[in-house]
Amino acid sequence: MSVLIFTLIILAGSYFAGLIGSLTGLGGGFVIIPLLTLLLHVDIHYAIGASLVSVIATSSGSAAAYVREGITNMRIGMFLEIATTAGAMTGAILAAYIPTNFIAILLGVILIFSAIMSLRKKVEHVLQQKSEWAEKLKLNGSYPGPDGTVNYSVTHVGGGFAMMLFAGILSGLLGVGSGALKVLAMDSIMRIPFKVSTTTSNFMIGVTAAASAVVYFQRGYIDPGISMPVVIGVLIGALSGSKILVKTQSSGWLRWVFAVVVLFLAGQMIYNGILGRI
Repeated sequence: MSVLIFTLIILAGSYFAGLIGSLTGLGGGFVIIPLLTLLLHVDIHYAIGASLVSVIATSSGSAAAYVREGITNMRIGMFLEIATTAGAMTGAILAAYIPTNFIAILLGVILIFSAIMSLRKKVEHVLQQKSEWAEKLKLNGSYPGPDGTVNYSVTHVGGGFAMMLFAGILSGLLGVGSGALKVLAMDSIMRIPFKVSTTTSNFMIGVTAAASAVVYFQRGYIDPGISMPVVIGVLIGALSGSKILVKTQSSGWLRWVFAVVVLFLAGQMIYNGILGRI
């Protein structure tokens, strides 16, 4: 395979990853790593390094639009980043001591969970039981809705913080944004409206990935020849996704495409991991 074809395949795959990652809040790493390891036979550590860079690009590309629209809750994002950053550093360090086939199997399991999460019904939690910690930390907020400003309250701050620590470990270990766990923590545990949790997840995953990317960079696992086309493709895809999400209320068909593709990739990652091919 020539360098040109190799680069074009990465660009096309990265655009799709960035588009879906932006729309679902799950990050583009779930498509990038299987693309590089299964299709292009790149060493999984280099694939994880490129994925981390792509996650940073996804967050940068889509988060700016969401913040400008007033949907992202910056205070929640910065507070929960304390947990995810600590977890990401831990996961990146552990990655050097865990067999690559186990990492592939674990990634496949997380892919399946993420596909299920992307298809679940959205529940717009608004005014829930008030939390003392949420009020002390000023985490309650509002966002612009079709009929005016929508106010919401945050609950179970401690449970969300603990889930974010686990999400950070997986992010550093697998090279993904762990957006599924972040959305789960904010939507199901902290009872934050789905649109806010999705956009805040996009804002957070870049900081989480940056923390673990430092460790991979020091180990020489970030190759410019792989990372550069990944960043370009993902960034363009993320910008496209953010425009779609801001202007439309439904992206159901794209979520189904994401789920089908990710389930297929998950099966391949688990299968090849069990056989020791990765």
